[in-house]
Amino acid sequence: MNRIDHAFARLKPGSGPGLVTYVTAGDPDLEQTAALLRALPGAGADLIEVGVPFSDPMADGPVIQRASERALRSGATMARILEMLARERAHIEAPVVLFTYANPVERIGYERFVGLAAEAGIDGVLIVDLPIDEAGALSDGLKRREIAPVFLVSPTTPPERIARAASFGSGFLYAISRLGVTGVQQQLSDDAASVVGSIRAVSSLPIALGFGISTPAQVEAACALADAAVVGSALVNVIAETAERPDIVPRACAHVRWLKGQA
Repeated sequence: MNRIDHAFARLKPGSGPGLVTYVTAGDPDLEQTAALLRALPGAGADLIEVGVPFSDPMADGPVIQRASERALRSGATMARILEMLARERAHIEAPVVLFTYANPVERIGYERFVGLAAEAGIDGVLIVDLPIDEAGALSDGLKRREIAPVFLVSPTTPPERIARAASFGSGFLYAISRLGVTGVQQQLSDDAASVVGSIRAVSSLPIALGFGISTPAQVEAACALADAAVVGSALVNVIAETAERPDIVPRACAHVRWLKGQA
């Protein structure tokens, strides 16, 4: 069992909602990202997704697109992010899932990327735009280093492809609650229950439900269906609004405690 398995094993009924928090590495800079990663688990983040900024983030809405632009301007690259994680990993209590696109990984090369990810203590890797049909070699390489390959499942993913994602993946499956890109929504999508049900029908992997979740009520509703809720844009918004303030980390932590119902 790696840290992801242990994290989901702790998320039993009555233990409170499971929460996966997303931050864009390098927004506003890598030093602040490192401070956030050290602090967020203590505020209630059960897992942390670390987004690698990319110039064409097709799955992300305006909030995370702008965060990627700021991070790229600050000099964040895949290599620098992995170096930062390698330095900080011993001080980050939660599992870390690297959230990226295929292009930065292709530029490094699969074998070297897997080695660097292992050296950095990465627990899982989610490559948004890597087709499941082309994921076998990377998935096998990650598993050999005890890194979980994590795959996305959408409301339109057919059962046979969900089953393939589950067989290629480990750790958990990321269920997209609605079609479209990331971004804050007023309520949990009507598609959320169906996509979680489709996954449960073919896989026993834990499920993290994301896209559009931004309030404690939505986190609670998501966790009534799945094993954890993923909050990205709402937290990235808080980081963006406080980027020039000295209390960026305390404010981000307060927001996570609020999402967990602890504020």
